[in-house]
Amino acid sequence: MKRWQKLLLVLLAILICSQIPFAYRRYRLGRLSDAILQINSQRQPKPDEKFGEYKGVVHVHSFLGGHSTGTFEAIIAAAKQNQLDFVVMTEHMSANFNTAAMTLKDVHGDVLFINGNEVSTPTNERLLIFPGDETAVMTESSAIADVLARTKVRGASALVAYPEEFKSWNTPGYDGVEVYNVYTNARTMNPFVMLFDGLWSYRSYPDLLFATFYARPANGLRLWDDAIRLTGKRLVATAGNDAHANVGLSLNDASGKRWVGFQADPYERSFRLVRMHLLLPTGEALNSGSLVQAFSAGHCFIGFDLFGDTTGFRFVASNGSDQKIQGDEIAAGNGVTLSVEVPVSARVVLLKDGQVFSDQTGIKEKDYAVAEKGSYRVEVYLPQLPGPVSAQPWIISNPIYVK
Repeated sequence: MKRWQKLLLVLLAILICSQIPFAYRRYRLGRLSDAILQINSQRQPKPDEKFGEYKGVVHVHSFLGGHSTGTFEAIIAAAKQNQLDFVVMTEHMSANFNTAAMTLKDVHGDVLFINGNEVSTPTNERLLIFPGDETAVMTESSAIADVLARTKVRGASALVAYPEEFKSWNTPGYDGVEVYNVYTNARTMNPFVMLFDGLWSYRSYPDLLFATFYARPANGLRLWDDAIRLTGKRLVATAGNDAHANVGLSLNDASGKRWVGFQADPYERSFRLVRMHLLLPTGEALNSGSLVQAFSAGHCFIGFDLFGDTTGFRFVASNGSDQKIQGDEIAAGNGVTLSVEVPVSARVVLLKDGQVFSDQTGIKEKDYAVAEKGSYRVEVYLPQLPGPVSAQPWIISNPIYVK
């Protein structure tokens, strides 16, 4: 055999061996897909006569923001396809026109849209404000305190986005923290590895490629827990899809029509990954006012619905004379019972002030007697899923504050 032929065989062997991990991950994604189907078939959520549950997404951009070519039609179609109840738009600001006034708002295709903004401060801190308006535009001389004060006057809600970059934790006026962000999480992946994962798995499991880099937002959760302790405030935790529909490759003609290519993050896929589940008292209509009020109160939870429908999760507290839900305060009195309900058997981790209080597997319903004051919240995991997803949260609740 000639030298060049031997070299070619060696290179071919190296290439084949290098693809073994990606082939194996494709096999594991197939197992994950089967396990998710099994979980959804086992769901037995209990009916709730006191609260209606609405699911939607927060932190969505269109062509108005300058970082996306996504159209309103595509966003509405994706929301309908995912059977969402609401979408919170967070358009980037412009000094020349009011992007919040121009974006989607009100009801389209039976989906409620809230027109909001992503606001960047001169110190590179960011806020999600909804509903948004032109008063949130910041210049070099603007102070974040002034923007938050104007937001409160308008009755709008303000969330800290990208908490790793936020510095103004002592500034009053923000309602919560975006503890998880799809874009922030995706930046941790290796592009070379993702390229080959895509070549092997994109056609069969495009949505589940998310599972190859999804990880518990440990830093975001820590900063949120610290902010609650630092400020003494009730702060809602949210998850941001940060949907832009701007990742992929394509060849377009002069009119913008695509000839060939693919998109890695179409809105319909982004809207499947993680959702906010909002709780409203039975009989209360979902509208802009009730949505903002419920978010500000923390009457919601984060559900990574890609791994199984989280609808039906409940976290409530009772002290014998009063009953509250996540986001609320309850008097310690002679003791408080915290109750958790999960639609399928799961691992339930109860945390107090950010520290593990209880960690048990095989739970569908569980009562916890607590006597100490503090901020109690829940993380739910699905150990029946293959790793590494089994070690990542499926549900992240908002706290109940025992005072």
